[in-house]
Amino acid sequence: MDRTNDRPPRNGPRTRGPYAVGDERRRRILDAAVEHFARWGFHASSLARIAKEVGVTQGGLLHHFRSKEDLLVSVLERSEEHDVEHFFAAEFDSAADCFQRLIDLVTYNSRRPGRTRMFNVLLGESSEPGHPAHAFFTRRYDTIVTRLAGTLRGAVGTGELLPDTDCTATAQELLAVMDGHQLQWALAPDSVDMAQRLRTYLDRLYRSISATGEPLPSKVLPD
Repeated sequence: MDRTNDRPPRNGPRTRGPYAVGDERRRRILDAAVEHFARWGFHASSLARIAKEVGVTQGGLLHHFRSKEDLLVSVLERSEEHDVEHFFAAEFDSAADCFQRLIDLVTYNSRRPGRTRMFNVLLGESSEPGHPAHAFFTRRYDTIVTRLAGTLRGAVGTGELLPDTDCTATAQELLAVMDGHQLQWALAPDSVDMAQRLRTYLDRLYRSISATGEPLPSKVLPD
């Protein structure tokens, strides 16, 4: 018997119900994990509490993430991928362009307190080599310093920055200032405008290393 007509059309709509539900549940687990890691850190966070908040069993959570360590790394990688996609996917046109995108990122971070507090907590914990996020943060800092220093060297080459600029040291200092402002903001968000403070610092930094000694252009550093 020919049952060709019983088959769904090849190009017709496909039902993604179970997959869509699974993706949504995974997203909710990641969102809940951000808040728990921000509040209790990695070691004191509980998979059972995270699962309960999402409305699944611990076994259901482990269906999506093999362990608490796997969940932690997934949370960090998801956040990192988002930042790269939205702020750093394109190459920097100049040192000034690089500085502006860093300001944009910090401005965005001030609007997602849970993720930012989680970052601060886990960064402090991960200085211990045995911490599951140690390798992630080590790689992250190496990658960011390398890219920032490369951008600054390119700006030296184009004449935007002074030829004696220590690009690696400047990149490391910049990250230290960003993390310091972020920590102060996490402690007192109502009294610390970390985006404005970074903007002021980067303007001062740019004046000190730009070949002209001028501030960041007004189109890059708005009032």
